[in-house]
Amino acid sequence: MRRILLPIAAAAAIAFAVVAIPSAGAGDVAHHHPTKRDRDTRELAKQIARARLALAPYATDLGAAQAAGYKLTITQMMPDMGWHFMNPDVTEFDVTRPPILVYVRKDGRDQLVAAEWVWPKRPAKPPLPGATYGSFAAACHYVDGTFTPQRRESKCAKTSPDSGAGFSFWHPDLVTMHLWLWYPNPDGVFNGTNPLIAPFNR
Repeated sequence: MRRILLPIAAAAAIAFAVVAIPSAGAGDVAHHHPTKRDRDTRELAKQIARARLALAPYATDLGAAQAAGYKLTITQMMPDMGWHFMNPDVTEFDVTRPPILVYVRKDGRDQLVAAEWVWPKRPAKPPLPGATYGSFAAACHYVDGTFTPQRRESKCAKTSPDSGAGFSFWHPDLVTMHLWLWYPNPDGVFNGTNPLIAPFNR
């Protein structure tokens, strides 16, 4: 159905654009000068396309992502987000190689839904056009993905209070940026949570 509807929608959009362009005077040519918003929208679309292409091998294959270094389970299923897996070797911003991949799981199958980047403070310049940020409070993390909020690393228990799993790492307060590459988000591609993920919360 999508293949049939897209050309129709495109034709309608072109027709609307033709009607909306003011008539040019004799010898004049109507020019459209892209606004900054237009340029930002195009640049973001370009960067999302690059990321999707690079991460395509991991879209439904968590094992492939783990083989590529995304072995550290940061969280179990976080409501309206997903399971977070980190590659600790990624330290610089690269839209094609995020440090964290976010998956949802159903019936034993995993699906990549988002990528995530984290910083100790808000970047001076947005890494992507229109970027918005979230936060993750300082916490102790354990090898099974459980975590406990904690301001000081020295206060982290050696085993998870929830599951008994061994200690993995601690982090201070972080600024986060999600990018919903593989799952639509009505609240925006950068929003920290996604209401459409709710069916996977169970």
